[in-house]
Amino acid sequence: MAATDVVRTPKKAALAAWTGSALEYYDFAIYGTAAALVFPDIFFPEGNDSAATVAAFATFGVAYVARPIGSFLMGHVGDRLGRRRVMVATLLLMGVSTFLVGCLPTYQQVGLLAPILLVVLRLLQGLSASGEQAGANSMSFEHAPDDRRGFFTSFTLSGTQGGQVIAPAVFLPLAAALPDDQLQSWGWRVPFWISAVVVIVGFVIRRTLDETPEFQVEAAKAEVPRAPLGELFRSHWTSVLRVFFAAFIAAVNTMFAVFALSFATSDEVGISDTLMLWLAIVANVVAIAVIPLWARLSDRIGRKPVFVTGVLGSGVLAFAFFAAISQANEPLTFVLGVLLAGFVYSMPNAVWPATYAEYFPTRVRLSGMAVGTQFGFALAGFSPTIAEALLGGDPANWYKVGLFTAAACAISAVAVLTGPSGTHRVATPELGARAAGRTRVAARVA
Repeated sequence: MAATDVVRTPKKAALAAWTGSALEYYDFAIYGTAAALVFPDIFFPEGNDSAATVAAFATFGVAYVARPIGSFLMGHVGDRLGRRRVMVATLLLMGVSTFLVGCLPTYQQVGLLAPILLVVLRLLQGLSASGEQAGANSMSFEHAPDDRRGFFTSFTLSGTQGGQVIAPAVFLPLAAALPDDQLQSWGWRVPFWISAVVVIVGFVIRRTLDETPEFQVEAAKAEVPRAPLGELFRSHWTSVLRVFFAAFIAAVNTMFAVFALSFATSDEVGISDTLMLWLAIVANVVAIAVIPLWARLSDRIGRKPVFVTGVLGSGVLAFAFFAAISQANEPLTFVLGVLLAGFVYSMPNAVWPATYAEYFPTRVRLSGMAVGTQFGFALAGFSPTIAEALLGGDPANWYKVGLFTAAACAISAVAVLTGPSGTHRVATPELGARAAGRTRVAARVA
């Protein structure tokens, strides 16, 4: 089978990526919201609010322990058996584990068993997330025309933002309408139960999607690698390291979505829950609108200028954002939050799917992105925990949190700056062709 014999369906692939990622990250985001607002009171002993908050954030972070481990499994399956299988499996796993979180007993009911069960289900969520974005990115990337790969792959990330709009939008009326005792007894469970419905929709959409043309061509030529991970680390380990460090930028997202929510609404600061939830909604709506625009710009001028500008800008704005929160300045917090999460962070968020995908050939693309990003995202997952420890319950320590976030951004910028340029002009079958050719030659010699 030749590349010309297969049909590309970029719009359908982008829709499947957007819808599935929205559903997947709705599930993921409601956990983060609940960890900030509810879980310290219902899953941990009373008496030390700061310790309970740190523990709740740690349960958020354990999913990022499972994600690197799961990336090996999901990467192997995606490059060996196809992208669609990964996309279907991750969606179902996330849906089941999220629904069960809503069914858990509290600490007051079963003691330590409650946080243990919470951690187990959170690990399953992390296993699911380990292959979600890499699978969706590979699917949309390999269905896209060569000159619009940035645009079509960006729908995975705008879908992620969509899920993060829906999550606070579900919590907002519950937090506003229910008294604290009802919110903590049953209200918090509703968003988790809703996932059972939306996951069914995502499953139907993904089951009808064709496998990517690039993977079909490799399968027809019997060129699908038997051990994708072995080939990945033998011939593309430098690209994996580059993606690992570049993925530190995801710390901005978890710091905004989880830590900032807890910091701002703490007794020491006193910004209202409602304002912070509306900030998350508005910022993510803005992100949904601008992500395709930044991605389309990268199709014209390259990935590197858009990515690096957004990363460095995020580091500066994050510093200012935490300063505004520490002063309980609600108007400034809102404006800076929208600028940070809505506009500037959307630049690297829009282009990293195409940026990372262009570092690898088809043979190891999904595993390369999965392993590199998930190990890098581990920092992002524990960023709220680290930030809470740096803050130490004192808003005056906000600058330590700002410096930590800025350092993560600087590392990400250096990783991409030192990477290859002009990959947006290379045809998809030729990406990583030189390294892939060396691998096939070595295999024949062996």
